Amino acid sequence: MPLITPSLLNKYDKSSMCEIYDMWPDLAKKFFDMNHDSVDLRAIDHIIFVGMGGSGTIGDILSAILSKTNMHICVVKGYHLPKTVDASTLVVASSVSGNTLETMTVLKQAKKLGAKITAFSSGGMMERYCNKNEIYYQKVPMLNSPRASLPVYLYSILNILAPIIPIKKTDVLNSIASLEQTQKKISSSNLNCDNPSIDLALWISGIPAIYYPMGLQSVATRFKNSLQENAKMHVFAEDVLEACHNGIVAWERHSKVKPILIQGKDDYVKTKELWKIIEEYFRIHDIDYKIINSMQGNILSKIMHLIYLMDYASIYRAIMSKVDPTPVDSITYIKNKSRRS
Repeated sequence: MPLITPSLLNKYDKSSMCEIYDMWPDLAKKFFDMNHDSVDLRAIDHIIFVGMGGSGTIGDILSAILSKTNMHICVVKGYHLPKTVDASTLVVASSVSGNTLETMTVLKQAKKLGAKITAFSSGGMMERYCNKNEIYYQKVPMLNSPRASLPVYLYSILNILAPIIPIKKTDVLNSIASLEQTQKKISSSNLNCDNPSIDLALWISGIPAIYYPMGLQSVATRFKNSLQENAKMHVFAEDVLEACHNGIVAWERHSKVKPILIQGKDDYVKTKELWKIIEEYFRIHDIDYKIINSMQGNILSKIMHLIYLMDYASIYRAIMSKVDPTPVDSITYIKNKSRRS
């Protein structure tokens, strides 16, 4: 008997999050193909991506894509812009709700400093502020939640920023094709034992410790966030190289922590050697671990495949735990308190 049945899914996924996730490939294609107003992107040598939570994931992904270019990239998750901002800086602000206080604070700073700005939200304070101050603004819908809306926002931004994002259109289309192939295996229409997201969800327990290589930080951070928001679990993530200089020592004591190793097909040769050493260490010390491998392909395809696979695992983990993945009452409590102060 399947661990997750359609009736169990309907019972706990009360806001139908899975319906949106099943649509990810179609949403990515739809919003990448849309005709948007053009934005002046001339004379840009510095891009700052601004966002929190699900919106912040977008900046992490785009930063990874741009990491090997000559463009200076920065991701801001907080209230302050770096002092290097000037007229040659493009600030890309995204807030799915349109009311994120940190993002709105940075947006206003960027306006005062004379930076070029593009802003994305489903409305809210951001829409009103941008319209009032003649800032390039693109309204993008929120579907279920900020985290579920990822492809809608990411592929809209890839569309609009195409002139300065050094990723080929064929690579974007290949990433959508990979989402389509992944969807067939992990979607809510395949609640069987051959679903890799269900397999991963079944393995996850205790406190997951996610280790990642350079280039896949966005994937690990997203997985951590999705497990926290959807499955309501404690999770942490560490760069594998840094962990080998400190965090690895914690495994000398028994705990409920369970390591997950996100490994890239194109990891640096020394990183690949390190993965083997870590796996050997875990086997010798009888530590149960899980390996998640990236697919072959361009960086966008790798990242989106992994995020799709692991986001769905976080939803299935929630359902297995009899938890509704959509509500985030703690975040709502803090946001409401913050607005009053």
